Amino acid sequence: MTTPTLQQAYATCEDITRTEARNFYWGIRLLTRQRRSALCAVYALARRVDDIGDGDLPVEEKAAQLEIVRKELAALDRSTDPVMVAVADAAHRYPVPLEAFEELLDGVWMDIEGRRYGTFDELTEYCRCVAGSIGRLCLGVFGHKPHPQATRYADALGIALQQTNILRDIREDLRNGRIYLPTEDLDAFGVELRITDGALADPDGGLANLIRHSAARAREWYADGMRLGPLLDRRSGACCLAMAGIYRQLLERIADDPAAVYDKRLSLSGREKLGVAVRALGGRAA
Repeated sequence: MTTPTLQQAYATCEDITRTEARNFYWGIRLLTRQRRSALCAVYALARRVDDIGDGDLPVEEKAAQLEIVRKELAALDRSTDPVMVAVADAAHRYPVPLEAFEELLDGVWMDIEGRRYGTFDELTEYCRCVAGSIGRLCLGVFGHKPHPQATRYADALGIALQQTNILRDIREDLRNGRIYLPTEDLDAFGVELRITDGALADPDGGLANLIRHSAARAREWYADGMRLGPLLDRRSGACCLAMAGIYRQLLERIADDPAAVYDKRLSLSGREKLGVAVRALGGRAA
């Protein structure tokens, strides 16, 4: 296979990001050109890993594909794959923690094997693998003022976003045989997840109460993670605020009306996302 030029490699990654990153791209587009290209490379590889986990292939084939990605990461500078070529260049330009991709691979394997989470601490470890890793990868591209907690803040922000995803996708995940809400929480609120007539069943309001409880907990992770903002330059800070702001606004909508996720996948409109991005560019969180 002919090795693509850097321009071709980055163009491939930007096409993937523009098409697939419905929420993240609103923030990514606020970055300077070079950082935007690097973050698109990170996203494109993360998307590839996610798609393996979410695809319809047998477990054995998914495991084999994840192993291929691991081997390509180990030999990144010799790859002819356009996404890998772009990631390699991004890692040369910026301190991108490539080991975070290994954590992402571990987290996606948890999905593939259908792991359930008994406690919130167990769920947090999963979120750290699949989303905290992305926060740390983004931080490598953003750069930041020296601070001993910067990596932890990036990790916390990723975990907050993943908790929002979990609440938004309860119905969709259940239909795919996945349950992320911790067993201890389901038991505490007396919830047995099931779908009736196409919607999540909630006969006594226990699920709504659980969702509100989970949203309150996610807010604490956002509050911790948003401490990252002042450590970033204006454009990187705007990107961070936009990405977090979109998910935070989505979280508040779910908390205000938990039943909104019972029969559909909730999302913000393009106009709402644009509003968040504009406010972020002005340095204001949603």
